[in-house]
Amino acid sequence: MSKRNLSILLILAGLLILVLAACSTPAEEPQAPPPAPEQQQEEAAPAKEASSAEEAAPAEAAPELVGDSLRGGRLYDNWMEELGLDTPETLNPQWAKSSAGETSVEKSYRCVQCHGWDYNGDHGFPGILADAGKAPNEILAILKGSMNAEHDYSAYMDDQALTDLALFVSDEVFDTDTVLSLTGDAANGETVFGDNCSDCHGPQGLAINFHPDSEPEYPATIANEDPLELLGKLRFGQPGVPDMAVGLDIGLTDQEMADVIAFLKTMPEASPVTEGGRMYDNWVKALDVTAPERDMPLWATQDTNTRSGVDTWRCKECHGWDYKGADGVYATGSHATGFPGIFDAASMSTEEIVAWLDGTNNADHDFSSFFTADDMARMAAFIQEGMVEKSTYINDDKTVSGDAAHGQELYNSVCRICHGEDGTAIDFADGEEVEYVGTVAADNPWEFFNKASVGQPGEAMPAGLNLGWSLQDIADLLAFAQTLPGK
Repeated sequence: MSKRNLSILLILAGLLILVLAACSTPAEEPQAPPPAPEQQQEEAAPAKEASSAEEAAPAEAAPELVGDSLRGGRLYDNWMEELGLDTPETLNPQWAKSSAGETSVEKSYRCVQCHGWDYNGDHGFPGILADAGKAPNEILAILKGSMNAEHDYSAYMDDQALTDLALFVSDEVFDTDTVLSLTGDAANGETVFGDNCSDCHGPQGLAINFHPDSEPEYPATIANEDPLELLGKLRFGQPGVPDMAVGLDIGLTDQEMADVIAFLKTMPEASPVTEGGRMYDNWVKALDVTAPERDMPLWATQDTNTRSGVDTWRCKECHGWDYKGADGVYATGSHATGFPGIFDAASMSTEEIVAWLDGTNNADHDFSSFFTADDMARMAAFIQEGMVEKSTYINDDKTVSGDAAHGQELYNSVCRICHGEDGTAIDFADGEEVEYVGTVAADNPWEFFNKASVGQPGEAMPAGLNLGWSLQDIADLLAFAQTLPGK
């Protein structure tokens, strides 16, 4: 083969190889030229703007809480009393898990029991002073269990109550030393107390006893034992008592509150005559003790009064509301027992009266298992100073020698707060029939006179004698009460 032919063959072979290679390799897609820098920014911008919009979207603002921070102070004290709610059945789980010691179920749920009157904490629980000024919505969340599921009070209080409580913590909690460190002016405190408190508590603060008569507690007691508690009540009022003056609401200054505390520290902490008078009425309720299981031993010696149980131990049931026993208004009727009265015992010494109470003179008239020496002294004080010749004011036909118009003024100033405009707000009856203020005044004016004078056993009812009322004032009140509905 010639050299020329060989060259042609080699060229053809090379062309064949190139054709085969082109057929076996897929063609690449033509690629667009890279965008200019300005175009890159425009294309990326939408994604960047969307991301910024998500990150910068403002959270929905919490609504501003609207409520009554002063009411919140009373809720802090005792929300059950302020709201008129029953006490939960079991101990607060937070208290139960702590080492805070024994307490009542009611106290275990009171905010003040854990966090203190000074807001610095008590019984090992933390204080809330550091929460003063915090956003109310944050506090509200805590009250609903955001930090502790067992601190969720939404099952007990409605949203408005919780809101008021949150506003109290935010707006009203403060360093109580700023008041208690002030030097109080007792003379000015007496003026402030007289202007705002004495209508219910009396000029010496003895009209209302907050505790059983075995351990009486008056404003002076609190002022001396726990001035922080008294300060709390001066500032915010008493839970469940809407007519009590609220210091912050009526504009009392810190100095004036310090003055009131100073005044009350000088006042008496006991009222033996009225305490003994309530014992005479019903000492089981007055002392808050368990009633004896048996009838009073002397009861078996009479057969005219068919009552049994605790009634047989009531002094009034044997000796009458006029203290004259068989010689008085209980000489006849279903209450008659034939037992003698005690009106003449007013001239006896304390020792002689106690000898009749502790069984020395009669073993069947022994109350020493139930009365302490102080209780005996209270009864003696009432017998010596508290018994009244009621026939001076109450006639045999139950009419009263009194000024009903003046009695209405007295009623409206004090009694109306609890008993209502017409005396029907409280029904004393246990059965189907009703018993109102007017019922008692008309049916048993002697009983009414006693309760109006010394108060109701076991209740925080003002004692007329400690309000500064005279016996004629009480007769006037009785005359008005007889005009009120009895049915």
